[in-house]
Amino acid sequence: MEIGIIGLPYSGKTTIFSTLLKHKSSAPSSGKQSAEHGIVKVPDERLDKLTAMFNPKKQVNAVIDYVKVSGLESGGSTQGLPAQFLANLKNVDALLIMIRDFENEFYPHPLDRIDPKADINYINSEFLLSDLMIVETRYEKLQKLIPKTQDEHDKKEFALMTRLKAQLEEEKPLRELEFSEHEQLILKGYQFLSAKPVLYVLNIPEDRISDAASYETGFAEFSGTSSAVTTISAEIEKEISDLSAEDAAVFMEDLGIAEPALHKLIRKSYELLGLISFFTVGEDECRSWPIRRGTNAQKAAGVIHSDLEKGFIRAETVHYTELMEQGSLSVCKEKGLLRLEGKEYEVKDGDILNIRFNV
Repeated sequence: MEIGIIGLPYSGKTTIFSTLLKHKSSAPSSGKQSAEHGIVKVPDERLDKLTAMFNPKKQVNAVIDYVKVSGLESGGSTQGLPAQFLANLKNVDALLIMIRDFENEFYPHPLDRIDPKADINYINSEFLLSDLMIVETRYEKLQKLIPKTQDEHDKKEFALMTRLKAQLEEEKPLRELEFSEHEQLILKGYQFLSAKPVLYVLNIPEDRISDAASYETGFAEFSGTSSAVTTISAEIEKEISDLSAEDAAVFMEDLGIAEPALHKLIRKSYELLGLISFFTVGEDECRSWPIRRGTNAQKAAGVIHSDLEKGFIRAETVHYTELMEQGSLSVCKEKGLLRLEGKEYEVKDGDILNIRFNV
């Protein structure tokens, strides 16, 4: 799963990206509009506790691929967003938009203001305009093509483009619409920016950290089923990541921070993608497996290995909270908490699975 990190100049996207990767980017930037990729572990206290319980040879966290993309400059353009910028974001599953909410005289805001809501609206308007230009181009082409061909697929696509055009002209993002499976297949070829889930990250100064949670409530208008808002102080997170675990704990205690905001950001990114985690445990490894919410047991088995999906018989499962309460799998089994579920069982976040299969 990929999440694109974008933002206006001096919003903190480079700082947060390098902090996420602990300054180890797997693909160095080679130009102003290039993209940098980096794989980041999803912190999960449940997996840490399972590892402590089973003492395996290794622990394997779920991961997210973050992609830092340049090219979202100030000023706007009648030509739309840069082609390379759009190309770099075409295949990302969601967007993480850094929003500046701090003063810095050495790095002035490109629009000469500190107004996070105005920045969010500005970026969204750029996305809406970009999407509308693409939709209008396709709409006009189909409008000329259909009378000649009478192609049924083109007619369905034209109906979809008509609906998208109306939504965008009302200055509403495409993520607010619902689409049929057929429409989703058509949309896949376009990858509209306003259709992607989005996480707005307010980059706040150090003196606002203590009331960050209450501050977020003032941005409730930007949260929805496919959008969310969180706060982070990129510079403070960078300092925390540079410290040893012991020094970081002391530093956070002094600031009144329970955990690095970076962890919350990663988890929110994960949730935004519609993902949950199930676990497998044993002597060799304890692992967190990411799946889409609503995935059944047979499909979840296929995430582990295709053979498990093909030869699926049953899933032996117990929930993480039940295991922690009872202290061991054997006790869970004695009390009937270790259940056998069929292929249509909907896997829950925190389920521990052992797949029975025969190939």
